[in-house]
Amino acid sequence: MKSTAETLSPTRVKLTVEVPFEELAPSLDTAYKTIAKQISIPGFRKGKVPSRVIDQRVGRAAVLEEAVNEILPMAYEDALRENSVSPLGRPEIEVTELNDGESLTFVAEVDVRPEFDLPDYAGIVVEVDDAEVTDENVDEQLLALRGRFASLSPVERAAADGDVLLVDIMGAEADGSAVEDLSGQALSYELGTDGMLPGFDDAVRGASAGETRTFDFTPEGGEYVDRLLTVNATVAAVRERVLPEANDDFAQLASEFDTVDELREDIRTRLGRVRVLEQGMQARGKVHEALLASVDFPLPEGVIRQEVDEHFADGHAGDDAHRAEVEQGASDGLRSRLLLDRIAEAEEVSVGESELSSWLLQNAPRYGMAPDAFAQALVQAGQLPMAIGDIRRAKALAVVTQKARVVDASGRTVDLESLDEELRAAEGDDALS
Repeated sequence: MKSTAETLSPTRVKLTVEVPFEELAPSLDTAYKTIAKQISIPGFRKGKVPSRVIDQRVGRAAVLEEAVNEILPMAYEDALRENSVSPLGRPEIEVTELNDGESLTFVAEVDVRPEFDLPDYAGIVVEVDDAEVTDENVDEQLLALRGRFASLSPVERAAADGDVLLVDIMGAEADGSAVEDLSGQALSYELGTDGMLPGFDDAVRGASAGETRTFDFTPEGGEYVDRLLTVNATVAAVRERVLPEANDDFAQLASEFDTVDELREDIRTRLGRVRVLEQGMQARGKVHEALLASVDFPLPEGVIRQEVDEHFADGHAGDDAHRAEVEQGASDGLRSRLLLDRIAEAEEVSVGESELSSWLLQNAPRYGMAPDAFAQALVQAGQLPMAIGDIRRAKALAVVTQKARVVDASGRTVDLESLDEELRAAEGDDALS
């Protein structure tokens, strides 16, 4: 096999491949066997039809087509290796010449990674928020904790935001027929959370126990889409939250601490770790933004187009604004991957077995799978290399972040090495919001 590569643009290459006919012979044998199993010829057992009979009944052209379809992917891969081409996306392949008994020639155009110089990412400087925890922050967390242990007490007054209501609702169409999907009895709902129907909070705010409020609702989907419905909401009870006192008794009830001062100090410590976690994530995000802004290079349009087409493969074309947003996201994502891949190569970043295992443990629950089953699913879907690539890019970004200078809003340099230690400690805690 002979092949040549022609650069069509900084992001696209054309391969011309000539395959001698003798190299096509194994694929021709396979093609005859495949066709023999698919046809029925009187006087011959299925799968045992001679080649000359297949040529007569089916045609030599059909056999050649079957053989070419089998050898093309293998010849294409060989040509990539021979010309040191690293493809991005799917190739466009065209058979330009097929001479029976002589040779097969085809061309393949494919997007490739552009060549570009890496920026001086060691000189990146970014600013992040201070990691300080104020007394007000501790008070907010303590108030939220007290809210978890609050009791509900009925009140004889109009409903206000923060109250927990017992409500009965009934929806109806314009002709008065009931809408079962909009019916419910003794529903418990915290007013002001906008967690019921659009317009519900505004309708019942200010209502007292026993009062019925009516409002209109037009669903945006489902069986009653774009049909005006009327909803009656009857407030059965108005209840307010009664918070326990923030004292030593509460500390013993809600935690392992004996005093509320110890509880507050623990909240401060854990909040500090969360602030550090947020600081670290902010640093990495800002370094990533600065990194992308520091270099410019052409992107393979074919790869972006494929990603956009896959996004809209469900048949929903989206409006122009949404399509432009998807295209921009695909461009930004591709630029990030190409740049971080180059940095990973320059910094000789690799992914170890323990790192892959850690990634599987972290991501498997998102798919409701055990890590082993998740790994097997990735292997079967051919997506394990993609996962390893994501891990490698994350490590490359971590390398850049370590080389960057990070300061907080007060101008203090952030020690990223100690930050990593705090991040590991923070990840072991229950997150505080």
